[in-house]
Amino acid sequence: MSDDSVFAGLIDRTTGQPLPGAPIGALLTAHALATPSAPALTIDGVTLDYAALDAAANRRARLLGACGIAEDVVVLIALPNCADYYISCFAIWKLGATPCHVSAELTDHELGAIIELAKPALAILHNPDRVSGVAVLALDDEAQFSNAAMPPRAGSCFRIATSGGSTGRPKLIVDPMPSAWGTDKDTVRRNARSVLLNPAPLYHSAPFALMQLGLCQGSHVIDMQRFDATSWLAAVERYKVQWAYLVPTMMTRIAKLPPDQNLTADLSALRTILHMAAPCPIWVKRWWIDRIGAVAIWEVYGGTERIGATTIGGTDWLGHPGSVGRARPGQEIVIVGEDGNSLPPGDIGEIYFRKAGGPGSTYRYIGSEARILGDLESFGDMGWLDADGYLFLADRRTDMILSGGVNIYPAEIEAAIEALPGVFGCAVVGLPDPDLGQQIHAIVETGPESDLSEAEIMSALENRLSRTKRPRSIEIVTEPLRNDAGKLRRNELRAARITIMQSVESVRHNW
Repeated sequence: MSDDSVFAGLIDRTTGQPLPGAPIGALLTAHALATPSAPALTIDGVTLDYAALDAAANRRARLLGACGIAEDVVVLIALPNCADYYISCFAIWKLGATPCHVSAELTDHELGAIIELAKPALAILHNPDRVSGVAVLALDDEAQFSNAAMPPRAGSCFRIATSGGSTGRPKLIVDPMPSAWGTDKDTVRRNARSVLLNPAPLYHSAPFALMQLGLCQGSHVIDMQRFDATSWLAAVERYKVQWAYLVPTMMTRIAKLPPDQNLTADLSALRTILHMAAPCPIWVKRWWIDRIGAVAIWEVYGGTERIGATTIGGTDWLGHPGSVGRARPGQEIVIVGEDGNSLPPGDIGEIYFRKAGGPGSTYRYIGSEARILGDLESFGDMGWLDADGYLFLADRRTDMILSGGVNIYPAEIEAAIEALPGVFGCAVVGLPDPDLGQQIHAIVETGPESDLSEAEIMSALENRLSRTKRPRSIEIVTEPLRNDAGKLRRNELRAARITIMQSVESVRHNW
């Protein structure tokens, strides 16, 4: 295809911003023609400009086409963060096909379960022996194909994301929006032709969309491959990063670096940090606001399904500390009690959203059922509204602990413990107790050189939490409690502790 004017009409040539309806795959070509030598992707020490990235994606698209991939066909990607990941996604979109992005660290059993649900026509992964029943793309065969521009084409489905949710069972979240630019593809303060920094795994929903779509805007994506607090600061300095995605665990680790590291780094180019994926401790949020200014700190609460969302900037947050914001335009938040009726401000219940289009209009599940109540829909999270309509999170319904007839929300306890010096993370779970029903058990992550004791933690909590909320037991560990995406799987941690308890009880009984 040689008519460059077709691609020139897909973006604003002055700003680089995509125009509505522009096919995602073709946007890479539009930027390659407009700014061919502009840096597109820096990863693993190598920088690809837009001309090189687009040429690689065109060649791979033709290889995929030769393998039978066409519009609306599903292609599974199970790669670690690497250049091949980005190239493969845009190659899939160039054909109007649909990428299904999964973690490369899944066990063979977990990967097989997702393949059974997604039914991909092809898989892209480094070890072809890991899967059966689906063809694996042989990347060595693509050199024979042309890297010329491909005709613009948009599929009917942008992507398929995966989630284990709170149940641990895999589910697929199908995005029903086409693979074309629209308001659903934009996000908070991510301007075109910016410098973006990604510290998170691309299999996770947020970094996948934020970074791939940042390329659609002609931005320079810096991908760290794996987060490290010191390296993050260095990357911001070196590349003059303007927009960065973080999860609260990462924000905490940066804030807990020695002051001669985190306070001396030059972060002056940063104009936006967007964080999500988990509740952010109040002290951490305040540290970041003090460090780079309230106007630069933004938080989003929502999910891949786009059931509903809230947004809050640092300036607004200072007036409502701890809040995740108010409902986005066209949406309404309703807090629902156990009896199915709405609750007044201040009362904790399940968070439901009412939005234009109604339930199920922004996603489709495979392997799970939606939480729908009339014209309301929920992620399954618990929280409350203040008198001004600002939302505050408690926990997921499935994470709530019932101890002595009292509802306990682990996030509040975790926030109190994570504020202590030397603590990198915390997971609070309910363990079986013959008297209370469940007892509160805190798993506390510290550094390998920390000498923080269980007694010191218990003492520190006396003035921070009421007696009913204090852990009955504390376990100190050094291995990370959250994955690279900042997600905490309490069910897995709880199950492992219950197994140990049962083993000890069995030994005691046999003795």
